[in-house]
Amino acid sequence: MSIPRIDLRDYRQGDAATRSRFIQTLGDGLKDVGFLVVSGHGLDAEVIDRTYGMFRDFFALPDDVKRKYDVVAGGARGYTPFGREHAKYTNVPDLKEFWHTGQELPEGHSLREEYPDNVWANEMPDMKEYVVKLYRGFEECASTLLTALAEYFEFPTDTFSKMMVDGNSILRTIHYPPLSEDMPAGAVRAAAHEDINLITLLIESQGAGLEILTQDNRWEPVHALEGDIIVDSGDMLSRLCNGVIPATTHRVVNPAQGENKSRYSMPFFVHPYSACDLTVMDHFVSEDRPAKWPPITAGAFLQQRLDEIGLSKKD
Repeated sequence: MSIPRIDLRDYRQGDAATRSRFIQTLGDGLKDVGFLVVSGHGLDAEVIDRTYGMFRDFFALPDDVKRKYDVVAGGARGYTPFGREHAKYTNVPDLKEFWHTGQELPEGHSLREEYPDNVWANEMPDMKEYVVKLYRGFEECASTLLTALAEYFEFPTDTFSKMMVDGNSILRTIHYPPLSEDMPAGAVRAAAHEDINLITLLIESQGAGLEILTQDNRWEPVHALEGDIIVDSGDMLSRLCNGVIPATTHRVVNPAQGENKSRYSMPFFVHPYSACDLTVMDHFVSEDRPAKWPPITAGAFLQQRLDEIGLSKKD
């Protein structure tokens, strides 16, 4: 199986024919595979490297130091310890720890009180500077992709991108430690799941293991060149499109024998603002294809899914 590749410069800088090919490849790729590899995205390589380096150092700290930053209900911001999150259909914990950074809005903004304050670790004095830069770069890239996707369906260009403006997007920095002999039976680094959000942007994971479930029910590894972003579609986008775009199942498998070392990754989960209406769009509903899901807001849907994976704010 070949995952489609696109270069964002073709859309941002190309002529009409080049842009048209980009739009077609993007839309077809999300419909047929649910994953794409994106180059030419414009994210700063130094910011990516510095951010990865800071978090490698942070995750190497003693557990009692890291747990000082496990302070926001449900892990919505800051540190989530090893073994807390699990996939939707299992109670066996994933073999990972991670850090969440969310939306930064100014005082007085209408959505400011909806989002928890970000947590910044004292051990990483440059953390806010670099992580916020990376977050904004991801937002810009995601907005461009969603604008192009709207063009694919011949919608107004801001149909999807306006949903993420000042939205509840999350930058998650993940550490998958080397496997230990006392890990729970059946545990894997990330059990099979679909992402909750609109789309996910994953920048150059440092270590192998990501696999997707193809439409003919085969697990296939996903490989990307250094600097590439892997993009996949999530449940919220699939819901809006009545399943025309699938939320592709994926997982992170345990390392092969002789390769038992840490893996790091940085997915950016693109979420709408909480009041965003996720009702199935009329364009995707017909007599032969009735709406598969009832109306719901993005905030209510997110809470429902967080309950299912062990990250509820009620915990």
